[in-house]
Amino acid sequence: MEKIKVFCDSTADLSAEIYEKYDIKVVPLHVTIGDDEYTDTVDIDGEKLIKLSSEKDVLPKTSAVPIVTYIELFKPYVDDGYTVIHISLSSKLSSCFQNATLAAAEVGNAYAVDSYNLSTGTGHLAISAVELAREGKSAEEIVSALNEMKTRLDVSFVINKLDNLRKGGRCSALAALGANLLNLKPCIEVKEGAMGVGKKFRGNLNKVLPQYIAAKLADRDDVQLNRIFVTHSPMDRELVELAINEVKKLQPFVEVIETNAGATICTHCGAGTLGVLFFKK
Repeated sequence: MEKIKVFCDSTADLSAEIYEKYDIKVVPLHVTIGDDEYTDTVDIDGEKLIKLSSEKDVLPKTSAVPIVTYIELFKPYVDDGYTVIHISLSSKLSSCFQNATLAAAEVGNAYAVDSYNLSTGTGHLAISAVELAREGKSAEEIVSALNEMKTRLDVSFVINKLDNLRKGGRCSALAALGANLLNLKPCIEVKEGAMGVGKKFRGNLNKVLPQYIAAKLADRDDVQLNRIFVTHSPMDRELVELAINEVKKLQPFVEVIETNAGATICTHCGAGTLGVLFFKK
């Protein structure tokens, strides 16, 4: 059977336990806060990022993984007889995929897959890649399957405040001001690899989260029920439990997995963001 090693960017937002369970190698992005640089999943997480950026009153900045880093990580596995499959953050959001593609070509016997996604949307694909490898699928078969599967991902988040997206240039100051004044919580959806605004909800998160989750899951028969992620940036525990309970009420998922958004994703969404991420049939 072909020896396959699955990699993904740290933006996949899986927990350390899941990375260990599926033996997935994580390639961390870097985050800069003021004059200090940190390595996502190594010396900073979402909670620490929110705390430091608030204390320093500065918007963090993220940087893509350079080609040389991908080469350094892929090459030992290729030299040891593995075929590498790397699942990357969407090419429409970062240059990570382009860099991973160039690195894969350099080392040989390696594939870079554009997840066309972010956070645990990418994480879903990384886990699926391992499951397919354990079934004995070849690397080419796995890459082909992932490129089909990514078209069936349903990925969205409700954002408490648009401040970070505004400061990062991903939405206008006028839109952010209007949302804050009207207490609107926009649903950010990932479509064809890019982020767009979907339905807008009004009110506090304890009112909005059940409405958002119902809009995503209620009365649907096209949901794949093996696994769903409830992924969030720092927020009150009661709100997370509320969201998880709503998911369980609406669909009989085999696994409902809570994960925390990492430093890279939190740079753009800020605190108080929660999403449900799942496959459609």
